[in-house]
Amino acid sequence: MLYYSPQTGGFYDDEIHLSIPADAVNITQDQRTALLTGEAAGRIILAGEKGFPVLVDPEPLSDEALIAQARQWRDTEIDSLKWLRERHRDEVDAGRSTTLTSAQSGELIDYVQQLRDWPAVEGFPASKTKPLRPNWIDQQTQ
Repeated sequence: MLYYSPQTGGFYDDEIHLSIPADAVNITQDQRTALLTGEAAGRIILAGEKGFPVLVDPEPLSDEALIAQARQWRDTEIDSLKWLRERHRDEVDAGRSTTLTSAQSGELIDYVQQLRDWPAVEGFPASKTKPLRPNWIDQQTQ
């Protein structure tokens, strides 16, 4: 039999687990599968009435958390482009032919600057205000 424990928030199977918490309630395999599928989709498993597990939507993030999350994404995006910018600069400094065209180099510089400026854009951190990454960047190899 399968069980859910409100106290631990865990699932238990009496064929595997030697001890089952005293507060555990019996659930079916279908219920467990539905709960885990919901959790994988971002919902939260909590104990509902009489300890039976239910899926609930997570609390929306605070404005501060959304801003922090957007800034973290922005910082990671800028860091992920450094190799491309540095390679281009090195090629120019060495007098070699460049992997990027001058138009692409300009787009890269503009994109990085747009990322830096993004927090000052009205509507930040809404994803619709996020700078658009030039498509050709994903085709570059390190």
